[in-house]
Amino acid sequence: MILRISKLILLAILILAFGFGLLPNFFSLAQTNPQEERQSLEKELKELEEKIAQYEKDITKTEQEKKTLQNQIYSLRKRIEQLDFQIRQSNLIVRDLGFQIKDTESSIEKTSLEIEDLKQKLANILRVIYEEDQKSLIEILVSEPKLSNFFDNLIALEALSSKNQELLENIRVLKSDLGEQKQSLGEEKEDTERVAKIQALQKEESEAIKRDQEYFLKLTEAQYQQYLREKQEVERKAAEIRARIFELVGVPKVPTFGEALDIAKYVERTTGVRPAFLLAILQQESAIGKNVGQCYLTNPTTGEGTRVSTGKITPRTMKPTRDVQPFLQITKELGRDPYKTLVSCPMSFGWGGAMGPAQFIPSTWMLYKDRLRSILGKPADPWNIRDAFLASGLYLSDYGAKTKTRDGEWKAAMIYFSGSTTNSSFYWYANNVLKIADGFERDIETVEKSR
Repeated sequence: MILRISKLILLAILILAFGFGLLPNFFSLAQTNPQEERQSLEKELKELEEKIAQYEKDITKTEQEKKTLQNQIYSLRKRIEQLDFQIRQSNLIVRDLGFQIKDTESSIEKTSLEIEDLKQKLANILRVIYEEDQKSLIEILVSEPKLSNFFDNLIALEALSSKNQELLENIRVLKSDLGEQKQSLGEEKEDTERVAKIQALQKEESEAIKRDQEYFLKLTEAQYQQYLREKQEVERKAAEIRARIFELVGVPKVPTFGEALDIAKYVERTTGVRPAFLLAILQQESAIGKNVGQCYLTNPTTGEGTRVSTGKITPRTMKPTRDVQPFLQITKELGRDPYKTLVSCPMSFGWGGAMGPAQFIPSTWMLYKDRLRSILGKPADPWNIRDAFLASGLYLSDYGAKTKTRDGEWKAAMIYFSGSTTNSSFYWYANNVLKIADGFERDIETVEKSR
C-alpha cells in the first residue's frame, strides 16, 4: 500500500511539474517552409500585379488612339502578354495556397496528437482515482503504518481531481481550435479551386485573342480600314448576334443570344439586374462548367460520382456534409432521378456538384427555393434556363447588382464567385465579368437598333 501511495504522490507531482495548463501553442500555423521562400513569393506576386496594371494602361491608351491595323495588332499582343502574366500570377497564388494548406494540415495533425495525448493522460488519472475509490476508509486507515501517509494520499487524490478538470478544459479548447483549423483548411482548398477556375478562363481567353491576332495579321491596312467602314456592318453583326449560340452548360436546348436576352430582360423586370451583366455572369460560369465537365452522383454517403463522358469514378463529385441532402430534396421535388441528373465535376481541388446553367451548388439554391416558388408559382428547376436565370438575378440583386453601378456590379460578381469582396486573388473574375458585360451591352444596343 505504501508503494501504491508513493506512486500516486509521484504521479500528482509529475502532473503539477509538467503543468498541463501551459500547453504548447499548436493553434498557430506551423511554418514548414523557409520564411524567405514565402517572402520571395509575395514579392514576385506584387511585381506581377504592377506589370499587369501597366499593361492595362497601355491597352487602354492604344484603344483610345486612331484605329489602325498596327494599333489593333499591338493591342492584341499586349492583351496576350497581360494574360500570360495573369496566368503566371494564378500559378503563384496556387503555390502560396499550397503552402498555407500544408501548414494548416501540419497544425491539424499536431493538435489531433495533442488531444489524443491529453485523453491518454486523463484516462491514466481516472484509472488511479477509480482504484483508490474502490478501497474503504477503514481498509486505508488499517493499511497505513503512519497517519501522515493517509493525509498524503488524500492530498494526492485532490490534486488528481483538480487536474482532471484542467485536462477536460484543455481538451475542449483544443477540439474547438481543431474545428477552426479544419474550417480554415476547407476555405484554403476552396480558394485554390477558385484560382484554378480563373486560370482556366484566362487560358481560354488568351487562345481566343490569339485567334483574333492571327486573323488581323493577314490583313493589309487598306483591308482593315475597309473592314471598319463596312456600311452594312451593323445589320450583319446584328444577324450574327441573334443567331449566335449563347454558351450554356447543363441545359437540353441551348438558346440563341436573342432568346437569352429576352429571358434576361424578364429577370431585369423582377430583380432590377442589368441584362448585359446577368448574361456576362452566366457566360463566365458556364465556361467554368464546360471546363470541369459533367458528372452523375453515385454515392450519397461519400459524394463520389462518375464522369458521363468516360464512366470513370470521380471522387468529390458532391460534398456530402453540405450538398448531398439538399440535392436529394431538390431532385425529389422536381421528380428527377438524383443519380441520373447532371452536375458539375470537381476540378483538381475542392468539390463539384454545381447544378444547371447558373452553376448553383445545392445548399445555395435552397436559400432561394422558397422565393423562387413564390415568384414562379411552382418549384424552381436549376436545370431550367428561365428558372436558373431568375435565381442568379435574385442572388446578384441581393448583393448590389440592382444598383446598376460599376461598383455595385463588381461587388456582386465577387460575392457570386467567392462569397466576399476582399480577396484580391479573385479580382480578375469580377473585372472580366464587367468586361464581358461591356461587350454584351454593345451587342444589345446593336440588336435593338436592328429591330
